[in-house]
Formats: sequence, C-alpha cells, structure tokens
Amino acid sequence: MTASRQLSWTGDETKESAAIDQEATAGSGGAPDGRARRAGRRKRADGPAAPAELRADCIADSAGGLTFDLTAPQDTAPAWSAALVLRRRGGDGADDEVRLPLGPNGAGRLRAVLPSTVALGEGRWNAYADLGDGDALRRLQPGLNDLRSLVDRRPLAGIGRLGVRIPYATKLGNLALRSWLRGPHAEAGDILVTPDGMTVSGRLYGAAPAAGALAEARARRAAGSPETAPAPVTVPLTVDGPEFCFTLPYEELADRWEHGTEPWDLWLRPAEGAHPVRIARLLDDVADKKQVFSYPALPVSAGAAQLRIGPYYTLDNDLAVRVAGPDAG
Repeated sequence: MTASRQLSWTGDETKESAAIDQEATAGSGGAPDGRARRAGRRKRADGPAAPAELRADCIADSAGGLTFDLTAPQDTAPAWSAALVLRRRGGDGADDEVRLPLGPNGAGRLRAVLPSTVALGEGRWNAYADLGDGDALRRLQPGLNDLRSLVDRRPLAGIGRLGVRIPYATKLGNLALRSWLRGPHAEAGDILVTPDGMTVSGRLYGAAPAAGALAEARARRAAGSPETAPAPVTVPLTVDGPEFCFTLPYEELADRWEHGTEPWDLWLRPAEGAHPVRIARLLDDVADKKQVFSYPALPVSAGAAQLRIGPYYTLDNDLAVRVAGPDAG
C-alpha cells in the first residue's frame, strides 16, 4: 500500500540513527569519496597502475548463510592467509571483526563462505579483501546478488535464535551486510490500514504465544523520560499456533499525543509476564524496508487538533507508528 502523504522526520525519530549508512573514512580503511578517487587516479597517472576494483557476487541460502565469489586480480596468487574481512561499523571489539578464509574456486575466482552457524552481531558490516600480500585491506564492491532463497524465508519453527544477513550497496557503492541476531523474533507480515487503526498479522519464532499474549505500542519518548511517559497501549493477540494478529486503534494513540511528531514502537509480549519481543520485518531480501514499504498516514481527531497517524519501518526494519501533529509538516 502506497502512502498518500509522507510525514517529515523530526525530534525523537532521529534516535533511529544507530543504523544510518555511514561509511568509514579512507584513513580508517574505508572507501574514499568520488573526488578522492579521481584525485588518486590523477596522481597515479605517471606511476604504478591503480589496483583493479574487487567485486564480490553474493549467494544466500535459506538457512541464513552467504557465499562470496570474487574475480581474482590478474597475476595475483593469493596467499594461504587470504581472507574476506567483515568489520562492524562503529565497533572496535574482538567481536566486531570476522575473517573468512578466501581460497581458489576455479580459474581466476576466489570464494569465501559465511555459514549460518557463525554469529554476526546486529549492525552494518563493511566487506574487505585481504589477499595475504602484505598490502592494506581492499574495500569490496557489490557484484551480482542471488538472494532468491531469502524471499518469504520460513526458518524452522523451533529455532531459538534467528540470524539474518542481507548484502547491499552503500551510498558510496561499496559492499556491506546488514545483520540481525534475534531470539525470540516477531516477524511482521501483512499490515491493513483503516481510518480507525491498523491490523498486523505475523509469525512468532523462538517462543509460543500463550495465555495473556499482548501487543504493545510504546512511546519512544518513554526511553528518555520514563517518569512522564504515557502508559503503553496494549491490545490482545489472536493466535493460531505461531501465527498472530492484532488490531491497534489509532484513537488511543491520539489521546496520548502531546506535541510535534511522536513515534511509537511496536512489541509483542508472548504471555503474561514474558519478556517483550520487538516486532520487525526481517525475513526477505530487502535490507532497508523504510525506503521500500510505505503506508498511508490517515487523519485522526484529537480534541481540536487534527493528527495524522500511520505505520512505518524504522532504519532497523522494526515496526513503528508515527503520530504527527498539525504543524509536523
């Protein structure tokens, strides 16, 4: 469903910025911008030829693993220590770098495999090649992606922790992975928007809905000022095995509106007293849902004010609802 009107980002919505696509600078091993690349080519015009770009084709499997196939540079014999290197953006700990053996795979080709059993923490991971020749890491560019197995992916029902990795091209044209590691996980499916509210269907992984199961909408400003935050809006779940469905009325969100634009995050509580689970859409081949899935923001009265309320996906592909006042733009 396409939105009839898009609401602007203000205030609390910038708190989603943890997943913003920011690349490392050239000095820290990232790719330089276009001007720097052009300047570099000019400087090398009378010197050694610039190294050829390294592109990686990616193939995803239904278990969550990825295979990377690179075309080896001419006259290059990668050492036994060659590796495909993944570095988590913004991290500097031992768990923020993963090295995958990079070995021959036919004439002029190199292959590395990221099995589904290798844990990759949540975040955005830049991809590099270390050819074992003593040179600096080389940033990888995206090649061809075969992500068909990720479309409508259905992990095993009894899985305890769900790993999702989706390769994508950054704004600078480099290869990166978006990774999620969650358990339990509430996968959002169809979303039906009406003037009175929204109905969400989905599937729960790693837990079973039981008595007292609820969906919760939590004002994001609660994280900063819990003492003055509005109470969560809770609605019951309709369940059928791991499948769930709930309807969230907009009127209750409008009653709690104070000013400006206020985002509400959606959670699922599998049973009374259970830990809540963030509702998100992860099980497909779209790394950034916010740019692809669009839903209408509909008018809702709140006293003398006319609000607009509608669902959207955050930069982390979590499901949220935006409540915008008349001056939100």
